[in-house]
Amino acid sequence: MLIGLTYDLRSEYLAAGFDEYETAEFDREDTVDALENSLRALGHRTERIGNVRQLIGHLASSSFRGNRWDLVFNIAEGLYGIGREAQVPAILDAYKIPYTFSDPLVMSLTLHKGMTKRVIRDAGIPTPDFFIIEKPEDAGNIPFDPPFFIKPNAEGTGKGVTSKSVVRRREDLCNACRNLLDTYHQPVLAERFLPGREFTVGIVGTGSEAKAWGTVEVILLDGAEKEVYSYVNKEGCEDLVEYRPVRAEEEPAVREAERISLAAWKVLECRDAGRVDIRCDEKGQPQFIEVNPLAGLHPEHSDLPIICNKLGIPYIELIEAIVNSALKRLKNKRNSK
Repeated sequence: MLIGLTYDLRSEYLAAGFDEYETAEFDREDTVDALENSLRALGHRTERIGNVRQLIGHLASSSFRGNRWDLVFNIAEGLYGIGREAQVPAILDAYKIPYTFSDPLVMSLTLHKGMTKRVIRDAGIPTPDFFIIEKPEDAGNIPFDPPFFIKPNAEGTGKGVTSKSVVRRREDLCNACRNLLDTYHQPVLAERFLPGREFTVGIVGTGSEAKAWGTVEVILLDGAEKEVYSYVNKEGCEDLVEYRPVRAEEEPAVREAERISLAAWKVLECRDAGRVDIRCDEKGQPQFIEVNPLAGLHPEHSDLPIICNKLGIPYIELIEAIVNSALKRLKNKRNSK
């Protein structure tokens, strides 16, 4: 099977003049190498496509002659707009080319953290109180009490999350939100701050076949920014974070975290593989924080492969499971014709 690879290569954007922070979510060469090597080891042929503009170039090229890929393994994050993660899936849908991971609707919804939490809340899945702040004055309308946790509404990789994200006094919230609004030019999500344990749950599969492959507790070490899984902590995770494996059969809180994560995954109709972040309240009750349906796939640095590594699951097995999940969707579509 010929599998095309779509991705945003960080080095290409840096060479074009973007800075390290702007490109924080994009992939390194060794991520693409690891993915391609795994797919080839599984018996597939591969073709590197690149980012959304390069994909368009491939599809528009007269030399392409309709010789499309059997499947596209998509890890492209996109650069602009609330639908940036949906751009590659939408184009592939237009050309009827199957691909891994979620469709454009899910990718757009889940990047908007506040809208995602509205769906989750309406589905009866526990999530902390929240409020969308579009201008600093909105901070005075929050209907719940501090401490608050604030972050940009549509960023990943911990961008915009620092020790200042925890706001303990209502009178400080307006200025704190103003700083984020001025920096990121997008709404701010304010939540009730949860002081308890933090888990990240790895999900593999689609619909009724989705399963929680495992969970790690995120433990901040000496030297890390306190209380928050921030951009700095994620970038320096080898020295600042311990990812401690925890098991549902041993701890009720972990069992509940995995139950919530699977429920959220299915309600949102995420596909193939990803991650759900969970944090516990002051009573130790797990609550949904956010979902990542396009999780990083660096074999050592990204959270989903880290979960697999901690559980002794080889990277190639994760990649195979993702491809197999996508192929089931393709097979079902063919059988329905």
